[in-house]
Amino acid sequence: MDQKSNKTTTSSEDTVLSIVCKNVFTYFNLVFAVIAILLIIARSYRSLTFLPIIIANTGIGIFQQLRSKKVLDNLNVLAQASYEVERNGEKVTVPMDQLQTGDIIFLEGGQQIPADAEMVSGTLNVNESLLTGEADEIEKTEGAQLMSGSFVVSGKGTAKLTAVGSDCYAAQLTTKAREIKNKKSEMVKNIELIIKIAGIVIIPLGVALYVEAVAINHKTVSEAIVSMVGAIIGMIPEGLYLLLTVALALGAMYLAQKKVLLHDMRSIETLARVDVLCVDKTGTITSNEMSVTEVFLPGADPIVELSETATDPEESDEDEEEDEDSRTEKAEVKSEPKAVDPEVEKKKEIISRYIATVDDGNITMNALVDYFGKGEVYKDADVTPFTSKLKYSEVKMKDVTYRLGAPDILLSKEDYDETRPMIEAQAEHGLRVLVFAEVERSGRIAPVLFIALKNGIRKNAPETFEYFKKQGVEVKVISGDNPLTVSKIAHQVGIPHSDRYVDATTLEDDDAIQEAVSKYTIFGRVKPEQKKSIVLALKKNGLKVAMTGDGVNDILAMKEADCSIAMGNGSDAARQAAQVVLLDSDFSRMEDIVSRGRQIINNITRSATVFLFKNIFSMLLAICAIIATFNYPLVPSQISLVTLFNTGVPAFLLSLEPNTRKQKQSFFRRILANAGPAAFTAFFTIAALAFYGERNNINTESLGVIATFLLAIAAYLLLLHISRPFNKYRSIVVQLMFFGFFLFIYIPFTRDLYMMKGLNTEEIRILAIFALIEIAIIKVLMLVLEHVRKMKRLEKVKAEGRWNK
Repeated sequence: MDQKSNKTTTSSEDTVLSIVCKNVFTYFNLVFAVIAILLIIARSYRSLTFLPIIIANTGIGIFQQLRSKKVLDNLNVLAQASYEVERNGEKVTVPMDQLQTGDIIFLEGGQQIPADAEMVSGTLNVNESLLTGEADEIEKTEGAQLMSGSFVVSGKGTAKLTAVGSDCYAAQLTTKAREIKNKKSEMVKNIELIIKIAGIVIIPLGVALYVEAVAINHKTVSEAIVSMVGAIIGMIPEGLYLLLTVALALGAMYLAQKKVLLHDMRSIETLARVDVLCVDKTGTITSNEMSVTEVFLPGADPIVELSETATDPEESDEDEEEDEDSRTEKAEVKSEPKAVDPEVEKKKEIISRYIATVDDGNITMNALVDYFGKGEVYKDADVTPFTSKLKYSEVKMKDVTYRLGAPDILLSKEDYDETRPMIEAQAEHGLRVLVFAEVERSGRIAPVLFIALKNGIRKNAPETFEYFKKQGVEVKVISGDNPLTVSKIAHQVGIPHSDRYVDATTLEDDDAIQEAVSKYTIFGRVKPEQKKSIVLALKKNGLKVAMTGDGVNDILAMKEADCSIAMGNGSDAARQAAQVVLLDSDFSRMEDIVSRGRQIINNITRSATVFLFKNIFSMLLAICAIIATFNYPLVPSQISLVTLFNTGVPAFLLSLEPNTRKQKQSFFRRILANAGPAAFTAFFTIAALAFYGERNNINTESLGVIATFLLAIAAYLLLLHISRPFNKYRSIVVQLMFFGFFLFIYIPFTRDLYMMKGLNTEEIRILAIFALIEIAIIKVLMLVLEHVRKMKRLEKVKAEGRWNK
């Protein structure tokens, strides 16, 4: 039987050819090609001035996307998961896309199952929620079937691959993790809607304009074609989708250089609109390096063995810079070294054997191995690995059963209360406490030894959370640890309201969680399914939610979040399910993602406004010309001139400016509110001009020049409006566009090319009157809209109870 590779083709993997084809063979490029042929037939060569802009747009789009693809392809190679397999009797490590049927694959907790397989040995606890929607963990032993797309929660084992690539279960069903990544953002959907509407209306309007010009206004075929093309070009948002595509591609490339991998480029926009950021403590606020600081017997003081205590690697470089106060504070946290208690040594030996028997690979167990070492494996023992759901692991033998986990979960209220002061003293300093306990025949779980562990704070974490605070993004910490411990660590990194914490074991149903998300910032002792419920509760409140995580226990919540972020050193399953992966696990990269996303949203919003202005104006004037049977006054070259200096170039230049202000208003509503007054006023004045021109027999060429000036004035007022508040960069852009327009009119060659002949005194007077009316109407409409917005903001402030403040 032929061995099949695990390579699959997804819609997100564009080849060079597909990128070229997507940019060249578009609906609007076909329309432009037809228009160009019609203008050549009509011998109106000067009306072809739009072609260089279209060719340049297409070329820029191809170049930037190919450039972005090269960077992202290199990054994808680095990010791809690898697996240990037994092939031809040898144990080798191979990338996921090179797995073959018949390979014996080694699996352990945290890994995603990359292909369909059959268990050969060992025991795995598997979560199939991404495939079935069921959150329960399923135990898989020899002979059990494993489905690709599910992930290993705990345990170790080997399995034989039975189906890979497009033949496997996940590829046939299209896993829910992949479905999230293909959701379109608000901005993308609105821009596509604008383009669809324009694409639908241009054909019937173009045909109607041509028929009206020939049959009713008795124009020649050439004149009718030029008039029709002038209207159609104005209705096509030729650069809008290109601007969006290039902006997202450049954003993805910029972030790739920062070691941020986007499984979906549109997630940049989603994260930029986020209201609440949900983070896990371990791996996000703290590093993935954990160390044992001290151990203590029930009712005894902590025992610190400095020779055996691990050092946090992220703190070692900073020890010399600590001031006297910080040294004093640490001295208060740790007790003085004491003589080693023989009883403790005996218990440590038991723990070392327990560790070897459970043989788990999570960071907590690694820290315990560093401190206690690995002893002899207990024989004939039933092992239950640690899971976020149970919050403990267990080794059960004939004569004795041991457990290791959270004290408040394992111990009875009476036993926990006896050691509560010591446990809370550790938690006050951000330490995590585990209890090693024995299950007595009576059923009582008796504490044997308490172990305190610590995580180092991630570098730049305080600065990152300060950034989110300034940006108005609320932070919720969702952790499986003790809520007091999590609260203290959150306080250390400056998360606002870190004193508002709750034990999630007290939240019995979704209604309790719905109420809690409005009251608390810190959630401790959270189970994986509760993380999902917290995210859903926040979304139910109308908030955009992002979720960061690094383990399999975070995946359910990440799947429900509007945007999911995984750490590069986290589990394979988390990285595969996330939309964004921080490959170097540097949480401070979140600032780059949010700021770049907001720059894209804000600048595309401004650019879309000027494009929509031209589209609305042209559509309204075309409809009016058909109904009122007057000649469309503008020719293609005149539309191209206004597009060049009042739409295309300023839109591109403004899209390059850094702008991290958070957008709260709907994308479509905002651009319509900004573009509407100028577009409707330009339509009204130019339509009135056309009626006036026909009644007073104004020369058609002069009428077109006057209409071009009126359109340019309206577009320029809109450019001034969306550029507020002015800074040096925006002022330069606005002035360049103003002087560039008049420079092209002054130079004989470009003046003739764009058909902007000189006006006589009477025509200049008509232009001045219509221009003054147009400016006055636009200003009044903008003032009215500004007043309406101000009143709405005041109503919102009153509704939120902040009026007195």
